[in-house]
Amino acid sequence: MAQRLPDKIYFKIGEVGEIVGVEPYVLRYWETEFELLKPSKAPSRHRLYKKKDVELLLEIKRLLYSEGFTIEGARKRLKETKKEEKTQLKLPLADQKYKSALSKIKKDLQSIRKLLS
Repeated sequence: MAQRLPDKIYFKIGEVGEIVGVEPYVLRYWETEFELLKPSKAPSRHRLYKKKDVELLLEIKRLLYSEGFTIEGARKRLKETKKEEKTQLKLPLADQKYKSALSKIKKDLQSIRKLLS
């Protein structure tokens, strides 16, 4: 179940801790372990998290706590996911539609082949 985030531009570390369900010190630790996580800092040096940072933290928590990944394993999984997203973004939208259509056709053909066997 996806968690609905408040409609804000920035979140303070205490708010993020409540949303994610971990203590602020855990968030600061994860920041040192996951290079993808880079919250902004206000002139007062307080961390300011954007929605994408909070979503990333929720994914980190899911990988570590629900899926049982180690820190290193979660780090690798997040890098793979980001790499896949970049690859998909490189394809023009029309190419993505064709790729999706071809994938569906391939599955349909495999189903027909099974029926004929």
